[in-house]
Amino acid sequence: MAKDFGTEDFDISADEVFSDVAVAGPSTVATYSITELVDEINGVLEDSFDEGFWVWGEISGLSTKNRHTYFTLVEQEPGSRSKKAQLNVNLWAGDMVKLRPVLSAAGLELADGLKVRLYGSLNFYGPFGKLSLIMRGIDPRFTLGDIALQRDELIRKLKLSGAYERNRLLDIALVPLRVGVVTSGSSAAWADFKNQISSSELGFQLTLLDVVVQGDQAVGAVTRAIETLGQRDDLDVIVVIRGGGSKSELSTFDDEKIALAIANSPLPVLTGIGHEIDTSVADEVAFERHKTPTACAVSLINRVKNFVTETETVWDAVARVATQKLSDSHKNVNNLTREISIHTRTAVDRAGERLTGRVERLLRRAPQIVLDAVTRTDNLETRIRLLDPKNVLARGWSITRTADGRVIRSTTDVSADEKITTVVADGSISSTVN
Repeated sequence: MAKDFGTEDFDISADEVFSDVAVAGPSTVATYSITELVDEINGVLEDSFDEGFWVWGEISGLSTKNRHTYFTLVEQEPGSRSKKAQLNVNLWAGDMVKLRPVLSAAGLELADGLKVRLYGSLNFYGPFGKLSLIMRGIDPRFTLGDIALQRDELIRKLKLSGAYERNRLLDIALVPLRVGVVTSGSSAAWADFKNQISSSELGFQLTLLDVVVQGDQAVGAVTRAIETLGQRDDLDVIVVIRGGGSKSELSTFDDEKIALAIANSPLPVLTGIGHEIDTSVADEVAFERHKTPTACAVSLINRVKNFVTETETVWDAVARVATQKLSDSHKNVNNLTREISIHTRTAVDRAGERLTGRVERLLRRAPQIVLDAVTRTDNLETRIRLLDPKNVLARGWSITRTADGRVIRSTTDVSADEKITTVVADGSISSTVN
């Protein structure tokens, strides 16, 4: 059973209770409350970094709350995405107002994956027990240099592999009216491109694949869209467009996956990405690059209009040649007609002269010709009379026939007891063969 101890049983001091307990640590070192320790840490940090310091790394987990910006500055293991070290960063709204013109002038915007060189001081925040960099400055040249370095390295790699020129070696359709478009369907880029195409009043057929063009999902979405359109057989060309933005936003189109999707596309790819001063790796490998989405649309329109103009020019030339040929042929026909007419009149005149001569000769010979004809007629009449069967029979000839009317020319044509009929000049005689 547990013993119920009253207060009177513990009338001893703490020193007497713990007199035999060993203390783990020097007893002469100062003891702090947590708040005192936080103040002490911050004091040491201020003394050690009284002028602030610069630190570089890659932005990760960027977020905004109550106009303040928070992210983690990460250092990766070389050749790996594993974190070697990281540091929390706080950018207060007031400091962001001061830094925004600097970022804008450099065409930058803080975003995940961006490598930066930051200026600030350290602060240990007691309520969270978290050490953070209070950011007050940024070196845009560091970020721009890293972006340019990565871009140049990728272009060098693409050239070595042969992918850099691959899409530009394709043949584009003479009249590229069937256009696949990769962009955000809610963007100004799509609106500008579509309006420009519509205003041309040409027979374009647009197929839009609506994708995100910035952020973590952009690279995969744009890559898949280009590959999908490239597999279709009802398109002439692919267009990849987006409006302006910061260099960090436009860096999506410096990604190797998008560059390879464009380079390996079986269809020519036209780009219109960003502002007039921007050039991405996607632009570098495209069949044709343009400064803006509108300029990309104008290029397609001009290509079709040029074909129409060239066709009409050729048709006009054909029409002119045909007209000239017809005119020349008409003249030749007229000339031939005149020559035929002249030759015909001459031939008719000569034929008339020959006919007149023949008629005169005929008229001179007509009596003799008539006399000769009469003589021949008389001779024919005499011969006909002599050959008339009646006259032949009258001269003592006869014709004997069988009962069925066949003329008997030989004794073999009849047989004994056969009835025969003999025709003479004044009648017929029936007889029987024996």
